[in-house]
Amino acid sequence: MSWFKNIFKKEEKETLDKGLEKSSQGFFEKMTKAVVGKSKVDDEVLDNLEEILIASDVGASTTIKIIERIEQRVARDKYVSVSELDNILREEISGLLLENPHAGTGNIDDSKKPYVIMVVGVNGVGKTTTIGKLAHQFKSEGKKVVLGAADTFRAAAVDQLTIWSERVGVPIVKQDMGSDPASVAFDTVQSAVAQGADVVIIDTAGRLHNKINLMNELSKIKRVMQKVIPDAPHEILLVLDGSTGQNAFEQAKQFTAATEVNALAVTKLDGTAKGGVVIGISDQFQIPVKYIGVGEKMQDLQLFNGIEFVDSFFKKR
Repeated sequence: MSWFKNIFKKEEKETLDKGLEKSSQGFFEKMTKAVVGKSKVDDEVLDNLEEILIASDVGASTTIKIIERIEQRVARDKYVSVSELDNILREEISGLLLENPHAGTGNIDDSKKPYVIMVVGVNGVGKTTTIGKLAHQFKSEGKKVVLGAADTFRAAAVDQLTIWSERVGVPIVKQDMGSDPASVAFDTVQSAVAQGADVVIIDTAGRLHNKINLMNELSKIKRVMQKVIPDAPHEILLVLDGSTGQNAFEQAKQFTAATEVNALAVTKLDGTAKGGVVIGISDQFQIPVKYIGVGEKMQDLQLFNGIEFVDSFFKKR
């Protein structure tokens, strides 16, 4: 992963450090209390660590994996000092994230033109903001981007996406309120092909109250887009609000059951102490966490890198 470290800009690293500050501080405060008066890692320390990881929203099954890995090291090395625990945790969690076959996946496949991203997620998770920031990033790379406002059930969603399209300076395809979302998606990809666009980003409705309806709607959008681009969408990006902790796990379960999600974006990590949710989601769903949101600015949506994430999470302030 050294090549990634070389290109990981200093400013991005500083933003990541700052964005994970609350998560990191909360974790270390609990860790300090857990090992007070202890010199070596024993069963009591591991029990405390298990509670801390679960409280940090890493999730029960991922926490068990981490604890088992540390137990193996303790059994092998016979004596492990509590002062070594931070480094051991860092190594084992990094190892766990790298076992995700898609860890460190790059940006988009330039051989697909236009590359079609369908964005899904419940209302309020930062979906439209994520689309705007992605459009900004792609445009900054010299790519031609077209947005599609297929969340036609909420006027606010279309208005918000229109504001982002104007702010970033990219075209948007939209229809009247209540229009068929699939129709908007069809028009968007058709327009993108005609314009020779590089990237298409389609917003979709974030309703989860009826999984069957959601599944049918997303399937219809895909089918209609495939009339224009046979292998579209190339990416189904699920946006999750990291500050909701375990609720983000539940949303990931629902959406992965409803459609073939193949990329994740975890937002709002800068305002929460629940950053551990990224570790659990990456491990449990084995779907690449592609982007993380660690601030308000355009450039604060970052390509996720597990090594850098763990490094910032375990950085003592």
